[in-house]
Amino acid sequence: MADRGAARRVARPKAVAEPPTLQATSGEAAASSLELDRLIHERMRLAIVSALAVAPSLTFAELKQILGATDGNLSVHARKLEDAGYVTVEKTFAGRVPRTEYKLTAAGRGALERYVVHMEDLIRMMKGPDR
Repeated sequence: MADRGAARRVARPKAVAEPPTLQATSGEAAASSLELDRLIHERMRLAIVSALAVAPSLTFAELKQILGATDGNLSVHARKLEDAGYVTVEKTFAGRVPRTEYKLTAAGRGALERYVVHMEDLIRMMKGPDR
């Protein structure tokens, strides 16, 4: 049996190698910077801005149903987008029932468009000129 007083060995995470840098070809200036918009790159936030891009507005309940999200998860991610100015939130009451409505702002639409262009450029670079 091992000595309980012996020092425990703690596994330390191994250093992660940096991914190789992709070189943009001459028509891909938008992807010359490989930095993605981390705010909307997260799956739930990207889903929120994508859903709002095709609808003038959506309620909390509609977003929750469309995305299959929990109340807490949707609330946290929507708040981050609101803090960044990507969505606006309007809270009203229908009788005694609260209604939270979300709309994509011009800044949010621009961020989504840049994100999509960036991803398309990265895909083109990965495929290479021969594909």
